Amino acid sequence: MSSETQADSINEERLNELVETSLVDLGATVHAALAIIGDELGLYAALDEAGPLTSVELAEQTDTAERYVREWLRSQAAGEYVTYDPDTDRYDLTPEQAYVLADKDSPVFMPGAFQLVSSLAKIEPDIREAFRTGEGVGWHEHDEDVFHGTERFFGPAYGNFLLDWIEALDGVAETLEAGGRIADVGCGHGAPTIRMAEAYPDATVVGVDYHEASIEVARERAETTGVADRVDFEVATAREYDGADYDLVTMFNCYHDMGDPVGVASHVRETLAGDGTWMIVEPYADDRVEANLTPFGRLAYSISTVACTPNSLSQEVGYGMGAQAGEEQTREVVIEGGFTRFRLAAETKTSLVFEAKP
Repeated sequence: MSSETQADSINEERLNELVETSLVDLGATVHAALAIIGDELGLYAALDEAGPLTSVELAEQTDTAERYVREWLRSQAAGEYVTYDPDTDRYDLTPEQAYVLADKDSPVFMPGAFQLVSSLAKIEPDIREAFRTGEGVGWHEHDEDVFHGTERFFGPAYGNFLLDWIEALDGVAETLEAGGRIADVGCGHGAPTIRMAEAYPDATVVGVDYHEASIEVARERAETTGVADRVDFEVATAREYDGADYDLVTMFNCYHDMGDPVGVASHVRETLAGDGTWMIVEPYADDRVEANLTPFGRLAYSISTVACTPNSLSQEVGYGMGAQAGEEQTREVVIEGGFTRFRLAAETKTSLVFEAKP
């Protein structure tokens, strides 16, 4: 199609909408780095604790340079991340803004997510080449901040929702309260592993991840939180981890990353007790692509393109489920791996919690 013919066929309203979307995305791309700066320098925290503040006052509170802080505040106000009062030239956080940006225990704390997605972008040259070759890019090949950002993004949600999810499983909470054995596979820095060790002090808890550097951090976290005496960590893949007769095996937002999810399901089945339970937490997704064309779906598909799918393709089999696999595809691979019962046990706006039984 010639450029002249193409111009004639353009719908001006749709064109303007797409340009507006592009401008929003461009601003968001730069904003991600500024959100990380605001978090790491304590700018959000200071606004939450001492606001409303002028740029001079915020700079004094955080021992930063006022001219940078002034520009940062204006960018944050333009993005509605902070609130500006033109009559006093002061900036503040609403309770909602503070809950998202300054409360590290909030289930919707977002600076960790910005750290995660900004770090993922660093591997763009490798992903671009993978598009040409079809080869994979392993999780372990990413920048170190990806692992820390993942912990900070998902960790608060596990702290807030994890026990409710376990309560939604058939009889599992009671078993763990009486003791029981837990294997948290794909544990990363161990946020959910440690949370379960804290919640069920009589249970035996093992965290498993193939990424040795993450396991080292998990062991440090366990020492810091005082549960190192009742939680162990093992460097192993999801198809090869040790142990048997587990009452609960958990996988948090990692099953879709597996190269061989059917083989993983088969191994989980072998390591479970006869009446054991496998809890699989996956990103929220509908079974229909068109239903996932939402802001969250875009985020999940995008992260899946640069991290989840490449990781799966880097491993044996290379199934490539993707982060928006949905309930039915997850059910298919779990059942193929030897399970007979599978159901959706709980859900949030961003998570699906599945229960699989032998």
